[in-house]
Amino acid sequence: MSAKDCGNHGKSRRKLFRRIIACILIFNLIVLITILLIWAILRPSKPKFILQDITVFAFNASTPNFLTSNFQVTVSSRNPNDKIGIYYDRLDIYASYRNQQITLRTAIPPTYQGHNEVNVWSPFVYGNMVPIAPDLFLALNSDQAAGSVFLTIKIDGRVRWKVGTFISGRYHLYVRCPAYVTFGSKTSGVIVGENAIKFQFVTRCSVSV
Repeated sequence: MSAKDCGNHGKSRRKLFRRIIACILIFNLIVLITILLIWAILRPSKPKFILQDITVFAFNASTPNFLTSNFQVTVSSRNPNDKIGIYYDRLDIYASYRNQQITLRTAIPPTYQGHNEVNVWSPFVYGNMVPIAPDLFLALNSDQAAGSVFLTIKIDGRVRWKVGTFISGRYHLYVRCPAYVTFGSKTSGVIVGENAIKFQFVTRCSVSV
């Protein structure tokens, strides 16, 4: 075989390799465009969360710069999409006061939410002797003395979208639910047990994905 034949053979292999790479890239581009078109047509909407109630079993800030709290929180989630399902891969719920976390995170079991389905969760969130900043401790005592404390119930997690057999990658989910808890003669709660007060809400939560 001549040197010229070897050169032509090498060029042919390089051309074949480039064509294979080009075909793979074109195929991936077509798949990506198809997914984007389906996504644009279906127009997925983020889930809607509602804070339904909070039962307060303990909320004690009498020890300087420490807070002990125990709540049961009922939150509902609705998937507003007609053709898109939602995988909740991870959900952690906790309470905060003036942007400081005051309870431990409680995990909500992973679940799948079908089209237009509603899920309701009632987890316990609590924190025993949680340290808080001195200025927050003073503000909390002042709010309690005034008879009303503004809390935020937060849910952080990861979700995936399901369209037919296609399942998207994971997206961060951030849910923020405002809640006013009243004390003393101003309380709007209902006594449901020894030292337990239940507050009913129909509060829409802000949701970011």
